[in-house]
Amino acid sequence: MAARAPAFWKGCGPLAVALFPLSLLFGAVAHARRGLFRSGMLRVERLPVPVIVVGNIAVGGSGKTPVVEWLAGLLRAAGFRPGIVSRGYGGTLEGVAVLPLEADPDRYGDEPTLLARLTGCPVAVGRDRPAAARELLRCHPECDVVIADDGMQHYRLHRDVEVAVVDEAVLGNRCLLPAGPLREGIDRLRKVDLVIAHGNLSAQLRRRLRDCAVFPMHLEGGALRALRSPDTRSEPSALRGRRVHAVAGIGRPQRFFDQLASYGLDVVPHAFADHHRFVPADLVFASGEPIVMTSKDAVKCRPFAPDDCWEFPVRACIGSGAAERILEKLENGSQTA
Repeated sequence: MAARAPAFWKGCGPLAVALFPLSLLFGAVAHARRGLFRSGMLRVERLPVPVIVVGNIAVGGSGKTPVVEWLAGLLRAAGFRPGIVSRGYGGTLEGVAVLPLEADPDRYGDEPTLLARLTGCPVAVGRDRPAAARELLRCHPECDVVIADDGMQHYRLHRDVEVAVVDEAVLGNRCLLPAGPLREGIDRLRKVDLVIAHGNLSAQLRRRLRDCAVFPMHLEGGALRALRSPDTRSEPSALRGRRVHAVAGIGRPQRFFDQLASYGLDVVPHAFADHHRFVPADLVFASGEPIVMTSKDAVKCRPFAPDDCWEFPVRACIGSGAAERILEKLENGSQTA
C-alpha cells in the first residue's frame, strides 16, 4: 500500500459504518472468486517445483519481508535452491523480469530489490505471478522451490505451503475493504499451514486461532551500516543519548522508531508513506545529526545519501517448530486449497 492507512480503519465510526455494505460486497466477491479457483472453474497454474506463499490478510506492513529472508535461509540450509517472485510494487516495470545483479529499486520495486540483496536468491517480479514464476525458472532452472512474496490472494498460482504473517495492530476494526483494512476475513487464517504472529496477539484473537499452528516472531536489530560505505559498521548503542533522525517509509513506522528508542537514542521520527519514492530533499535535516533508516528505505536512498546516514537491518526471530513444520509440509505435501 503506497499511502498511509485511513484513520477510520482503526474503529467503527460513521465512515466505516457507511462503507460496511461495500465490505459485504467485497467479501462476497472475494469468497466467490476463491471458490471458483478451488472448484477448477478458474484455472490454477501449477509449477514444476513447490511453491511457498508468504502473505497476510490485511493491507499494510506486517513483517513479510524479514519472514521471506528467514525462509530463504531456512531452505538453503536444508539443501534447497530457492527463488523468489514478487509483485514489484512501487516499481515502473511493465510485464515480468528477473532482477539483474545491480537492480534499480525505482524500476523493480524496493522490496524485491532488498530481498535480492538480503538473500542472494534470484528474484522475479511481475503483476502476473505465474508468468513471473515461469520466467524465474526459465532463467534459473536450478531453482527447486519458489517463494511467492505477498501472494496469499493470488490464487492463480498453485501453492504447496501457505504462511500467513499477522501483526494484530494492522487488523484495525476487523472489517473488510473498504470499511477496514482486511483483504480476507480472520477465519481465512484457519486455512493456512502456519501463522507467524509478529508481536503479541490478544486473547480474543488467540481464541479464534486456537486450532491453528501459530508461531511468535520478533525482529532483532543488527549493527548499523553506513550507506556511503557499507563495510563501515557501528552498534546502535554508539548513538545512545544522541539526537538522530529516524526515517521510515514502511507500513508500521512507529515500530521502527520504538525499536531505535529502546537503544537509548533520542529519536526524531520522520514517517513517510509505504513505498515512498525518496528524493534527496527528503533527507535534509539539521546538520551534524545522524540519520538512521530501514533497510527497505536504504536500497532507495543509497545513491544520494548524505554523510552520517545509516541503515538499521533487522532479522526475523521465529519460534521453534515453524521451520520443521514448513520442511515437513514440503516433504509430505500440504492440504491447503
